[in-house]
Amino acid sequence: MNPKIDANKKTARIAGAIYLVVVLTGMFSLAYVPSQLIFWNDAAKTLQHITSSQQLYRMGIASSMICYLAFTLLPIVLYRLLRHVDENYAKLMVIFALISVPISLLNLQHKFDVLSIISGADYLKDLSQQQLQSRVLFSLESYDSGLLIVQIFWGLWLFPFGYLVYHSKTLPKILGVFLMLGCFGYLINVLGRTALPNYGEFGYAKYVTLPASIGEIGICLWLLIMGIKTNVKD
Repeated sequence: MNPKIDANKKTARIAGAIYLVVVLTGMFSLAYVPSQLIFWNDAAKTLQHITSSQQLYRMGIASSMICYLAFTLLPIVLYRLLRHVDENYAKLMVIFALISVPISLLNLQHKFDVLSIISGADYLKDLSQQQLQSRVLFSLESYDSGLLIVQIFWGLWLFPFGYLVYHSKTLPKILGVFLMLGCFGYLINVLGRTALPNYGEFGYAKYVTLPASIGEIGICLWLLIMGIKTNVKD
């Protein structure tokens, strides 16, 4: 086998494996853990569940850290795989992706604030139970707002990534389309949630980021299982 093709297939599968870590840890920390512990309309229930399931809450934070660290490596490996398609788009992909990492990590401070509140430290004894509940929900709201900011870059990196996939000739074009649509889906979600207080009531709000999910999970599995096409001339 051509050594270059062999190296590219290995790089593709490494990218797929890293992407799988990002997807799994992201689903756990951003979807599963909040669904078990956070009740936006019930501060008392939220505090009770986090306090009684503190290990799960901490695992969610650790999972987020692993996700963001893996996401630091992912665009660099993808750059090696796709830079031959278009150097400028490959650089944009890396820049947009990496900008999101420090914002995401700093945003985790709000989740650590919740751990401080439920720690039972002496300096919190003057606060009533209702005040503690309100502070927990406020910290979680702040974290959610931080995620909204990060979503700008989660969206922006998908457009150059999708462009590179679409024009690569070694990866499915349809996945490139979904990735580029995912960029606009994230941006619409950010602008909608920022500008419209009742944005969540719109029927399409639940599905606007679906193309991104399809594209990212699809390209993750394709890279991991299929690698890249090898019957394409340079």
